[in-house]
Amino acid sequence: MAAVVLVHGLYHRPEHFAVLAERLRTAGTEVVVPELHRGSLSADTAAVQAAVEVLPEPPIVLGHSYGGSVITGVRGAGHLVYLAAFVPDAGESAAGLGGASPQLRAAVVPGPDGSTGLHPERAVDTLYGDCPEPLAARAVGLLRAQAPGCGRGVPEHRSWKDTPSTYVVCASDRAIDPRLQRRMALRCTDVREWQSGHSPFVGQPDLIVELVLELLAARTPPGRNEGVTATGRGAGRVR
Repeated sequence: MAAVVLVHGLYHRPEHFAVLAERLRTAGTEVVVPELHRGSLSADTAAVQAAVEVLPEPPIVLGHSYGGSVITGVRGAGHLVYLAAFVPDAGESAAGLGGASPQLRAAVVPGPDGSTGLHPERAVDTLYGDCPEPLAARAVGLLRAQAPGCGRGVPEHRSWKDTPSTYVVCASDRAIDPRLQRRMALRCTDVREWQSGHSPFVGQPDLIVELVLELLAARTPPGRNEGVTATGRGAGRVR
């Protein structure tokens, strides 16, 4: 069975991908969503690497936001998808590439133990501003505190150098500047552009389902569909 590994970003948790994961499973795809926030980029990367290694075939590995730094260090993926995500090169971190937008930084609230959280109202506007209100409220309710330092981690390996990759620019993103996204996207094999905010897996999950099924169909040998159907949109187009 075709497989997808979904990698969330800072302050998020696997439950943010629940609707997306269910729709992909309904389409016949195995879905794995590792839990991050393990204290460092290297620990988060190891958690995703372990998930990849137990799958029978190289999966599509999708990283959102900080999750891009995580998947950059993972070996053995069949295809990488960077969703409004960081694509670090040698010696680079998410923070060093430009990090969060001023609007997202303004939403950060320091905690008493050195961790940080996000102000709920500012998080709605910054992360989920284009999502229906009930979905945005649920997503904010799932946000969790974040230990410091992960965004300054540097991947030990750069998987996009030797693995096919697709970058999705979220053109209405308020958390990571779309201009920065477009610069990082130049490192990837394929670039798409969606008129969405930072979190399309909350407000527009079908866009991601469509992309994943397209990528899986492109990997399927002629005469076999593995339970996956293509959407008819050609790979390699920017849209």
